[in-house]
Amino acid sequence: MVRISNLDIIEILLKNSRTSFMEIAKSLGVSETAVRKRIRKMEEEGIIRRYTIDVDEKKLGFDVNAVIGLDTKPENYLSVIGKLKKIKRIRSLYSSSGDHMIMMEVWLKNSEELSKFINELSKIEGVTRVCPAILIEKIR
Repeated sequence: MVRISNLDIIEILLKNSRTSFMEIAKSLGVSETAVRKRIRKMEEEGIIRRYTIDVDEKKLGFDVNAVIGLDTKPENYLSVIGKLKKIKRIRSLYSSSGDHMIMMEVWLKNSEELSKFINELSKIEGVTRVCPAILIEKIR
């Protein structure tokens, strides 16, 4: 009997979330029913929260993909997070430890738009530092 782990299935889905149950089962040497049950259980347990796509933002006209670190005054942290959550051009938003309190990823049309966005962020009450890094190429 072949034993599969949740991670075996997740690794396949991370490469392509549209991989069929049958394809997963075949590659792992188990039944389609076993895969279906395992995925359903992971969804119910919140291990798999959603399925997504990998987009080439440059083909959509976004030539600047930036990761921005942001720091705030401690008393303004929650209100800044609340404001950032409402900004649609922020693709992902994280609370972090290390160099910055908040990290975000944004897609922008060009460096001029990046400059304007950084200026907007710096005007949010309580923001003390905005540190952008432009991503050149996605390697993996």
